[in-house]
Parts: sequence; C-alpha cells; structure tokens
Amino acid sequence: MKEKKIKVLLVEDDENLGFVTSDTLSSSGFSVDWKKNGKTGFDAFCKNEYDLCLLDVMLPVKDGFTLAKEIKAVNKQIPILFLTAKSLDFDKIEGFKIGADDYVTKPFNMDILILRMQALYKRSIPFSPVQEGLLKIGSLTFDYNSQVISKEDHKEKLSKKEAEIFKLLCIYKNKVLSREMALKMIWGENDYFKGRSMDVFIARLRKVLKIDDSLEIVTVHGKGFQLTEKEHI
Repeated sequence: MKEKKIKVLLVEDDENLGFVTSDTLSSSGFSVDWKKNGKTGFDAFCKNEYDLCLLDVMLPVKDGFTLAKEIKAVNKQIPILFLTAKSLDFDKIEGFKIGADDYVTKPFNMDILILRMQALYKRSIPFSPVQEGLLKIGSLTFDYNSQVISKEDHKEKLSKKEAEIFKLLCIYKNKVLSREMALKMIWGENDYFKGRSMDVFIARLRKVLKIDDSLEIVTVHGKGFQLTEKEHI
C-alpha cells in the first residue's frame, strides 16, 4: 500500500527559492502546490485540501501574516510553517500569535525543513477535521462524511453543498462567514448565480435547524451569514 503524500501549499514569491523548494520537496515525496503571492495562495487554499502550509512572510499583494490569519480562520488545525529572511523576535512572536507552528529562517537547510514539516504533519493528524467528521453543535450531531444532522432519533440528510456550507458555518460559529469566502471555498468563484444557489441552500438549512431552537442562521447584510447558538438558561 502506498504511503499518503503530504499535500503542501507553498507560497513564496522568490522565483529561485520557490523553484528549488518546490522541486526538492516533490523529489522527497511531497505533493506541492506553489503560489507566488498571498492572494493566489489563499484562493488555492479555498479550492483545495492541504495537509500543511509553507508561507513566506514578505509576500506581494497580501503578506504572509494576513494570509495565515485567513487560513487559520478556515482551518484552525492546519500546520503553518513560516519561511522568513527575518530572525527578529518581534516577527516570530507575531507569527506565533496568529497560530504559526514553526519558523525557518532563510537561508535554510532543506533536510532540516523536511524533518520539521514531517514532525508538524504527524502532530496534526489526530486533529484532522476531515478524519473526525463529527461535529457537536447545540443538541445536534453533524456527521460531515455522511452529510447527516441528527438529534436523538431524528435525522436530516443534507446535500453535498448543504453539508459543505453547514461545516463552514460551524467552524465560524458566532462569527460572520463572508459570502465571498464561502463561495470561493465551495464553488471556487464568487459568482452572482452561485450566490443565489447558496441562498437556497441556506434557506433549506434554516428549516433543518428548527429541530434545535437554540441555533439560528442570521443574515448579516452586506457581509454574509452567522450561525448563532443561544445559551440555555
């Protein structure tokens, strides 16, 4: 049985370093997706599934810290390793506050980088949301893999798109999930007609959630949607 390839999002604007890093990691058995600025990096993250992110700090269009914040907002558990020319404590502290798991200062030894990546990946495996599949919210259990929301003996089967939207809403519980981010992550683009489809799926989810009156999907005009959970008194 073949060992699973670790899927890596590499965001590095330096052509030489990006090529060498991508090529070396690919030769070492990683599956690498190389992007050259923060915007294309986040777009790729929204469209694909990765096991680990390698981010340069000084990126064009959107810097590495901003990109890391957006990535962690979507998936808190994914490991992030910063590649940086800076060794200042301030930059390291800022990165760790955002949720970085490790730092490698340029120029770096490729063998050490690979060992650190493998260690980060192994530590992240038990916390993979895809592996766990089950989410508890309010009195409901949401099984993402089978696309079922249940409460005791009551079960509601969701469509694939409904399950994807509800998973994002659960991740962002009590926070605003922007329409743009949801559309890019689920459909791959922010399109008017796909936005209308999403509204239909949201309406269907609201009906499903009536089995738990502590949960509500609120429309935040001009921004997106928010799954709120009221505290039981």
